[in-house]
Amino acid sequence: MSGNEPWASPGGPQQPPYGTPQQPPYAAPQPPPYGAAQQPPYGAPQQPPYAGPPVGGRPPAWTPPPKPGLVPLRPLNLGDILGAAFGVFRRNPRTTFGTALLFQVVSLLITAGAVAGTVAAAFARVDGALQRDQSAVIAGTVVQSIAILIVPMLLSIAIQSILQGLFVLETSHQVVGERMRLGGLLRQARGRIWALVGWTLLLLAAALVVLGLIGGVIALLVAFGGGVGAGFGVLLGFVGFFGVGVLAVWIGTKTALVPSVLLLERLPLRAAIARSWRLTRGSFWRVFGIIALVGVMINIASSVVNVPVSLISSLVGSTLQPNGGSDLGGIITQLAASFGGQLITLVVTSIGVVILSATVALLYVDLRIRREGLDLELSRYVEARAAQQSRDAGAGADGRLDAPEPLFNPYANPDPALRARAKP
Repeated sequence: MSGNEPWASPGGPQQPPYGTPQQPPYAAPQPPPYGAAQQPPYGAPQQPPYAGPPVGGRPPAWTPPPKPGLVPLRPLNLGDILGAAFGVFRRNPRTTFGTALLFQVVSLLITAGAVAGTVAAAFARVDGALQRDQSAVIAGTVVQSIAILIVPMLLSIAIQSILQGLFVLETSHQVVGERMRLGGLLRQARGRIWALVGWTLLLLAAALVVLGLIGGVIALLVAFGGGVGAGFGVLLGFVGFFGVGVLAVWIGTKTALVPSVLLLERLPLRAAIARSWRLTRGSFWRVFGIIALVGVMINIASSVVNVPVSLISSLVGSTLQPNGGSDLGGIITQLAASFGGQLITLVVTSIGVVILSATVALLYVDLRIRREGLDLELSRYVEARAAQQSRDAGAGADGRLDAPEPLFNPYANPDPALRARAKP
């Protein structure tokens, strides 16, 4: 062993010669070469690479879809639709509930006036008729009374159609954060109301024709078929009316979006029926289930109110006319008591009309978002409106779109050929 080598125990690790570069301890940090970028101390914020992904490779945080108004601009679930349907009523009660109540009260007043006038005229004719002519006069009075009831029924159908169209428009505006007055809704519905009423009357006429055919066949079997024919008639009645019910549910669900297409896309009636049929394809049970659920909820609420109101009306009528009263005064008293009960019932009915119409309109929006990306068009509309408001601070400051020149129709049909057929 030379004098320059350090001493080491036998069998131990050999020390490197003096002057040899020393190996740093395990895991000790290596000094960077001169001029290299310095590593920040432990715990200091790290600088991510330019335009690179975030530290750790995690994607950016989830951003919820925009919600400019009634619903978020994405496919809607059951909770979204139910909450928004009630929200249409809460956000603008004067236009929704007030309009429904006004129209229904007008319909009730016209109906009450027609019935009261018919009853008064009938009593006057019977009292003024000779003894030998009273039977014929009474028969004519009954026919006249039945005929006069058709007028209120047709009026009620027309009013329900108009209300549904108006609330479809209001719901479409609330989706993008706007609220309308009644005058603005009527201006936008101009030219489409009669198409909507015609569609409702067409459904009614089809139902009456089918029921009339079934009833006629049953009557013929009972009249000319003897006992066997009567049995077949009863069986045919059960099967026929059940089949008509199933058919009515199927057609009603497939065409449930016709009012929305008529008012928002402004297509002709035939094109609107075909459009509703296509939009509901593959979503029949979902559309039917949601509409049926809302309808059951409304009927339960109406029954809860109608039962005590009917009892109170009957009690009031019996108190005012304890002997029944078959004269004109007694009948008018009964009608007045019934009229008061109907006014209370109309409050619940008006709320139900708003909620059911809004539900159907929201289903239309949801199906178009799922199938056609309507949410993108609605977002573009909201951005264009914001840009317009920034240019003109006074436009739409109260959140309403009653301006004479609206931006554009975000609900227009995406097919240029169908869009060209839209009614002005």
